[in-house]
Amino acid sequence: MKRIIILILLVTFFSPVVRAGGGWPQPKKKGYFKLGQSAIISDQFYDLDGELIDLTTISLYTTSIYGEYGFTDRLTGILYMPFFVRSTLNEVERRQSGTIEPGDAVNSFGDTDIGLKYVLIKDRKIAVAATLTFGLPFGKIAEGFSDAGEPRILQTGDGEFNQLLTLEASTSFYPAPFYASVGAGFNNRTNDFSDEFRYSFELGYTGLKRFNLALKINGVESLRNGDPGGGAGNGIFGNNVEFLAISPEVSYNLNEKLGVVTSAGFAASGSNILAAPNYSLGLFLKL
Repeated sequence: MKRIIILILLVTFFSPVVRAGGGWPQPKKKGYFKLGQSAIISDQFYDLDGELIDLTTISLYTTSIYGEYGFTDRLTGILYMPFFVRSTLNEVERRQSGTIEPGDAVNSFGDTDIGLKYVLIKDRKIAVAATLTFGLPFGKIAEGFSDAGEPRILQTGDGEFNQLLTLEASTSFYPAPFYASVGAGFNNRTNDFSDEFRYSFELGYTGLKRFNLALKINGVESLRNGDPGGGAGNGIFGNNVEFLAISPEVSYNLNEKLGVVTSAGFAASGSNILAAPNYSLGLFLKL
């Protein structure tokens, strides 16, 4: 199997198992906050037909803050803020002509998500919650060069305002140290981007003293009702992006409030997105 690891930028796909995720809310006046760093370096790309193609190496480094706070026992506020994003494109040397096309880079704030989660069913075997998330286009777009020597867009965001409505259900198998969550959502996108259907499944294990383990399956399906092309982009923020990803995750509790979490994403398929290893590391605080 050749390089079928995909980038997953959705914060819900990287969130640690120790927080109140899925259908569970944060308790009133309690919170969870994470300082995270993710990185991807890719020289291959899934095209619109899902085929792997080579390209000039593109890298994306994202430093972010993620937070959840319980306004009430049913209502939780959510914030994802990538306050520093660096997108780079390597220089290219043309063997036939001997010319060198310089690389390029852009550093800026990234697209920010703010949301509210409301628990519809709680204090039962299965908890169910609905979340409305607004994607704010704070990222930047700058020009670089592609393999063909044509202008290419380096981005730290997609430039469109989106609204994602998600329904999630979670259950604990206590006294067995397992839990499970499923979710489905509809993402309405602007600026001629196609709308999306999103789905997720998570199975977690909490039977170790300080460690928590999780296996997540996440997918995005484009409705292809916008621009039929992929749109300009660096293979991350384009249009008609699709993937089916498997993401293992490990968190470690340093004490009752502090911990670290790490994850990676592996894809069974992809469309119009970079194909390369993604690594994520975070330090979290529980209040």
